[in-house]
Amino acid sequence: MKKNVRLVLGSGGARGMAHIGVIEELENEGFVIKEVAGCSMGAVVGGIYCSGYLKEYKHWLIGLSKLDVFKLLDFTLSSQGFVKGERVFKAIEQLIGDHVIENLPIPFTAVATDVTQQQEVYYRSGSLFKALRASIAMPTIFTPVINGKSQLLDGGILNPLPINVVSKEKGDLVVAVNLNANVPKVNGHASRELNTERAAYQKMLDAFRTQILKIDSTAEDRVEHLGFFDLMTKSFDLTQDKLTALTLDLYKPDIVVNICRDSCGVFEFYRANEIIECGRKAFREAVAD
Repeated sequence: MKKNVRLVLGSGGARGMAHIGVIEELENEGFVIKEVAGCSMGAVVGGIYCSGYLKEYKHWLIGLSKLDVFKLLDFTLSSQGFVKGERVFKAIEQLIGDHVIENLPIPFTAVATDVTQQQEVYYRSGSLFKALRASIAMPTIFTPVINGKSQLLDGGILNPLPINVVSKEKGDLVVAVNLNANVPKVNGHASRELNTERAAYQKMLDAFRTQILKIDSTAEDRVEHLGFFDLMTKSFDLTQDKLTALTLDLYKPDIVVNICRDSCGVFEFYRANEIIECGRKAFREAVAD
């Protein structure tokens, strides 16, 4: 008898590509995914999966080079964030089209945070891409989404692993994928090629900083924050780790798939193959326990 799954996909930047590997393993093992809830990158992968275009999205990710990733980051000097996020969603929309959430073949919920009202926002209807853009708006990195008087940011601020959002019927399994786990990396040390790519990526960021200062010397204070980019994202990850631990203790899902929070950097999407495989291995370890 096939097992029905209510799937919860957590936030965690490029580590969210591991969700693809988890979904593929679930399907390979004969599980039927009846519902998906996601936050931040978990919302992106979950929403695209529910729309039926995960294979196309995976193929696109695998083809990204470090230069492609950099070109997708539409930097801005806004005091509210470094990246507008419009360019990457335009590329994805050209790939799969926008969708109406309530018409998706699999029920889906994206979680964002309304920082004005200080509460979670659940997207269960309307434009899929508008919901995803709000859900991934990591504070100080992405500019917020404005909706009336509300400013919408990353759902991970309040609920990085939204287990409470899914329904559960008798016999269903709740599977939660935690991207902020304090566990050893599934794969060992990075290859020399990957280390070279990371160094080149950092050089691009440094070049961006230099060019901006040439254009606007008064922007130095804002641009200097790029030097604290890793510190900000790691601090955000640590906060999410604590919130996730509390959530797991409270709701106790049937299966928890743990992905090391140090698996990759927040924008290292050029490592798709490696991180997707990390998700597969982590799932196999979780069900073997």
